[in-house]
Amino acid sequence: MTDIIRTENLSYAYPPDEGKEPIPALAGVDLTIEPGSFVVVLGHNGSGKSTLAKHMNAVLLPTGGRVLVDGIDTAEEESLFEIRRRVGMVFQNPDNQIVANVVEEDVAFGPENIGVPTEEIRRRVDESLKAVGMEDFLLHAPHMLSGGQKQRIAIAGVIAMAPQCIVLDESTAMLDPSGRQEVLRTVSWLNRERGITIVLITHHMNEAAYANRVIVMDHGRVAMDGPPREVLTRSEDLRRLGLTPPPTVELLDALREAGWDVPLDAIEPEECAAAISQYLGA
Repeated sequence: MTDIIRTENLSYAYPPDEGKEPIPALAGVDLTIEPGSFVVVLGHNGSGKSTLAKHMNAVLLPTGGRVLVDGIDTAEEESLFEIRRRVGMVFQNPDNQIVANVVEEDVAFGPENIGVPTEEIRRRVDESLKAVGMEDFLLHAPHMLSGGQKQRIAIAGVIAMAPQCIVLDESTAMLDPSGRQEVLRTVSWLNRERGITIVLITHHMNEAAYANRVIVMDHGRVAMDGPPREVLTRSEDLRRLGLTPPPTVELLDALREAGWDVPLDAIEPEECAAAISQYLGA
């Protein structure tokens, strides 16, 4: 099976201001993203995580190495349509992706632009809104919705393009905790029930628990890569990379330092509470 995204020695440097040197952002990144996976990419500001995301559907093109999307090289200008049909992007600010005054028109915008027949557009709009739990807002004005609802509409617009993969570039950063949960539940369902590959770029450590793989970026390179329970419990390494371990891991870490025999990989709050209860009742 072809990887949905593959980077080979990927490097990128932002164009410099006049008289200055280029600004390196990625340095020799080798990654494969398998179809149907849910990958979270973490990293401090300036780690390269958002630059990496923008290479996944050719918003940016490599200055070194290459990126393959379902086997297609993103440097092939004539293949740009096929690349963006396969990999959809959801950005940080949903207001920047909303283009219409009515929800259904906004979701229909992408399919209309690529010449999808009218009857098929109607079906896609209805199915996409239902997939993100926004079918009752069909005729609402997007600007009247909450941040989480707007982001779900943006996701519906991407789903209507029938992508194999959705990349969310800090898409929960501007949302309150409730809005973040709305978006995370939506993309988790799309991954689980629709088999859509999800790549979530975030600085919220607790969002990594939704994934089956966590990648940590640092200075344009992959610093850590593995299952959440393996990566998130490496407290010292995370702190060295400028990240704070999840609260559950910090608590369990402190308890183990105090001599408690509790597992460090109980990263979910319910698991953590159960582990502590079991210890106290032992």
